[in-house]
Amino acid sequence: MTPYLDPSLAAASRRGFLGIAAGGLAYAAAPGHAQAEVSTNARIAILGAGAGGIAIANRLVERLDGARITLVDGKTEHWYQPGLTLIAAGLRPGDYARSQNASWLPRGVDWVQEYATEIDPEAQVVRTTGGQRLEYDYLIVSTGLVLDWDAVEGFDLDRVGPETGTGAHYAGPDAAVKTWAAMDAFTDRGGHALFSRPATEMKCAGAPIKYCFLTDDYLRRKGTRDGSHITYAAHSGILFGVPVINEKVVLIMRRQEVEVCHHHVLQSVDMDRKRATFRTQDGTTDIDYDFFNVIPPQRAPQVVRDSGLSWEERWTDQGWIEVDMHTLRHARYPNVFGIGDINGVPKGKTAASVKFHLPVVEDHLVAQIQGREGTLSYNGYTSCPLITRVGRAMLIEFDYQDNLVPSFPGIVAPLEELWISWLMKEVALKATYNAMLRGRA
Repeated sequence: MTPYLDPSLAAASRRGFLGIAAGGLAYAAAPGHAQAEVSTNARIAILGAGAGGIAIANRLVERLDGARITLVDGKTEHWYQPGLTLIAAGLRPGDYARSQNASWLPRGVDWVQEYATEIDPEAQVVRTTGGQRLEYDYLIVSTGLVLDWDAVEGFDLDRVGPETGTGAHYAGPDAAVKTWAAMDAFTDRGGHALFSRPATEMKCAGAPIKYCFLTDDYLRRKGTRDGSHITYAAHSGILFGVPVINEKVVLIMRRQEVEVCHHHVLQSVDMDRKRATFRTQDGTTDIDYDFFNVIPPQRAPQVVRDSGLSWEERWTDQGWIEVDMHTLRHARYPNVFGIGDINGVPKGKTAASVKFHLPVVEDHLVAQIQGREGTLSYNGYTSCPLITRVGRAMLIEFDYQDNLVPSFPGIVAPLEELWISWLMKEVALKATYNAMLRGRA
């Protein structure tokens, strides 16, 4: 299973420093990290050691003198999730997305290597799997989300791979490697490729589209596209939630001759018969496939859904926490903040969004400790380097109002399929992500 290596990519690697420099500029556009140190004896609990939890821990250790900062997460391995699509496309090995949480955490943070079992925002207490009772003055929820595989009847994550013709690259580095094995074998011979996304909110909503386009590209490069068919089963009447981006994606789907089926929500998979069943506006329908990348519904972890922090009127089946969309402070518990995928806001379930969450949460939390009001506001910034083929991508950035907010206006056209946008995704993004984890971006 050898990935396709375009000569232009070799040149791109030699010029990779351009992407790193561009990525640095993109982060420079974000609100800065205040340096003034604040003395306090506040107890701050952080739930989750993903991108948001580790990054805010690093920032607060530098900012607060005397605070007791406790991070709660039983997971020891850290996943660079933006790299999973690259692994599933055979462009990076599985270890590319792996590191150890211990290597990112700063001194001065008490890491409880257990999972939270209960969050009591009234008593300001977190309980853990090991029986610990952790009292806090401030709580930062950065648990991320969970992939609800059980919601897809018949799907077995252990069977992902070429034998069943199924992928599941969202599930982690190992599953992404198996997904590449299945996609590589499929594109060798061709057939019917099927892609879909869940009807719930989800992390990086462009990822299903990216992987559809990457599979199309491999079929063309291997000479098997003419005898193949690609179906994209959209959960609603659109392909992307931002209108101008949706129009562009529709045009690319037509150009690449991808059949789009609207209002299709995945219900079950028969992995032996290679058949997917979807709920539609007219009932249910079956689609047979030779390769299918399965993406399940996505929800808040159960401990969060049981905590009373979730929205009571919106997203009731998903459990995202009820934070103010601009301050990221909880609407009913002012000493609780959210970072990352767990937030119940209209946009912002990407790693790039986390970068813009961090200074806002830091600003308002520190201001509260000092007895004043914070000033920073999150505008819904979301970034999606939307890959259209190996070596080309669109650097799409937008806000709550569906405005395009390019980091490089006049230099990188957001709706153009460019090599430099690909390089930012393939080379520069990880360097800037790592800087974010360290609290330096």
